Amino acid sequence: MKPTFYAGVAVLALTAGTAMADGHLKFAPGEGAFSWDSYNAWAENAPDLSGQTVTVAGPWLQPEDEVFRSVLAYFAAATGAEAIYTGSDSFEQQIVIDAEAGAAPNIAVFPQPGLASDLAARGLLHPLPASMNAWTVDNYGAGQSWVDLGTYADKAGADQHYGFFYNVNVKSLVWYVPENFEDAGYEVPESMEDLRALTEQIVADGETPWCVGLGSGAATGWPATDWVEDIMLRTQPADVYDDWTTNKIAFNDERVVAAIEEFGWFVGDDAKVSGGAGAVATTDFRDSPKGMFNSPLDCYMHRQASFVPAFFPEGIEFGEDVDFFYFPSYDSKDLGNPVLGGGTLMAITDPSDATSALMEFFQLPVAHEVFAAQSGFLTPHKGVNPETYLNDALRGQADILVNATTFRFDGSDLMPGGVGAGSFWTGMVDFTSGKDAATVATEIQDSWDALK
Repeated sequence: MKPTFYAGVAVLALTAGTAMADGHLKFAPGEGAFSWDSYNAWAENAPDLSGQTVTVAGPWLQPEDEVFRSVLAYFAAATGAEAIYTGSDSFEQQIVIDAEAGAAPNIAVFPQPGLASDLAARGLLHPLPASMNAWTVDNYGAGQSWVDLGTYADKAGADQHYGFFYNVNVKSLVWYVPENFEDAGYEVPESMEDLRALTEQIVADGETPWCVGLGSGAATGWPATDWVEDIMLRTQPADVYDDWTTNKIAFNDERVVAAIEEFGWFVGDDAKVSGGAGAVATTDFRDSPKGMFNSPLDCYMHRQASFVPAFFPEGIEFGEDVDFFYFPSYDSKDLGNPVLGGGTLMAITDPSDATSALMEFFQLPVAHEVFAAQSGFLTPHKGVNPETYLNDALRGQADILVNATTFRFDGSDLMPGGVGAGSFWTGMVDFTSGKDAATVATEIQDSWDALK
């Protein structure tokens, strides 16, 4: 698993009464750009759940837990149910303990599919309401992808739809400085062919196209795995990607080797990357994007996920000082617009009438909009009003999600830890240090075989 960040424990509880204690919900119904019509229609027909409680547990801590509380307030106001959320920095350990003890919450919020899949196979999850499968296909961008990502084998080995995705992130982004592009006469590429041509044009102009850094302490190498995963989704169908992450096809399959070599096309030439190819493995990933803002410029572009602005120089404003574009697909491959990312999924660990009602509530645009208006929340929900997003950067990323034809989780996070957070990382460091792709891929496959 790639590094994540949070700490602390928070517990909150609310009822319709406490949610309205000051006379107001976070956003007054009828005001702003929220989808009040659908919420009001749902609330008019919502069941009376007064006296019932629904519990939710997950990894959200401050400030996300307070934001989630404000979302739950609208459910409480409509149904009269009490909703209790418990957030923990050890959620992934605690949910296993609670589920095994028969003390699980009604709904668990998993930060990635792996653990949810494990619990489903042990009979510790309950399938989502049958209607949510078709609803997801119809209402989420790349809808079938989200059903596939939330479908796991049950205790009997039969596939069931368990996971409803809520609050996701985008990794398929290339960051750039609009003023730099404008001064040089460069245009944002719309295809991978265009991106490769732009890379070559920048080199021909005597400049450096890319800043890339793999350094991350004990996790050094992980940024390169994101590159390879994105390239796999752009050069192979999604089912090949899935077979790769589960080792149904070998890591040294020629299609995987080709994706690693494609990554090498961008970073293996001294002229294409800031500091030269030899600096890629030793440059800290947190420092690498800063080259776009130096004077003179170190580079024009940096491929990284939505969190990277945290490492930009102070005072950088999105839309003026920096922007991003979708890491594009190949026109010649006809594989649509795949997106690489991650996100949280909700699964039912203890069913009840109130639980079913809450899962139905999460299908409403307002259940996403209230979160989106207050934090770095993203959703593939096509019904969400883009105006409710906190800022333009999130609106742009949400647009990428809604228009995706395929969505897949970070591949290394889906692989066994010894590979995805081990030999894949170190193998990419070896590759950028000069070892050939086929040898690196075979060594990674050997490490996977050793785990079997």
